[in-house]
Amino acid sequence: MSGPFDFKHLKVLAIGGSAGSIEVLNQLLPALPSALPLAVVVVVHLPPHSRSELPSIYGPQCRLPVREASDKDLIEQGTIVFAPPGYHLLVEDERTFALSIDPPVHFSRPSIDVLFESVADVYGDRAIGVVLSGASEDGAVGLKRIASRGGVPVVQSIGTAAVPRMPEAARQAIAPQAPMTLDEMLANLEALTETR
Repeated sequence: MSGPFDFKHLKVLAIGGSAGSIEVLNQLLPALPSALPLAVVVVVHLPPHSRSELPSIYGPQCRLPVREASDKDLIEQGTIVFAPPGYHLLVEDERTFALSIDPPVHFSRPSIDVLFESVADVYGDRAIGVVLSGASEDGAVGLKRIASRGGVPVVQSIGTAAVPRMPEAARQAIAPQAPMTLDEMLANLEALTETR
């Protein structure tokens, strides 16, 4: 197993993906335990002017409540929050989210890097960053910052990624540190809820 990492003091789980990530989220998000003591924040690249159906899709499937972020929303543990299309999603402090219309990063807004970098700056070693399938390098720089602050880097296996460019870039960014696998992360989160 990758590590060692201490899951007992973690506060936030940040997940980013693009092309091919929905299939992984279909398995990952419903598997999160109902007693999860972390805030879960998700960025998926979506067309900027479309309405996101992700909260309504995942709400019935997940054991945690699911919603879309709004500016100045409270960050709550045990809740899954999706970035809205057309806005960067950041954490301002340990209490609130912020939405931004700053320029796209890697042609994307919301950007995984923007979320991950803010998570790293606010939460340091109390954060997990997860990079899933996608066709750009978004997320690599942000995951590197999370790892550099002592957080837990998790990268989807390149062999299971429908579009491997994003996880490949993330692995290269955090080398030589080995990322944790999705299965390892879920096992640690299950164990964490059992001990609290």
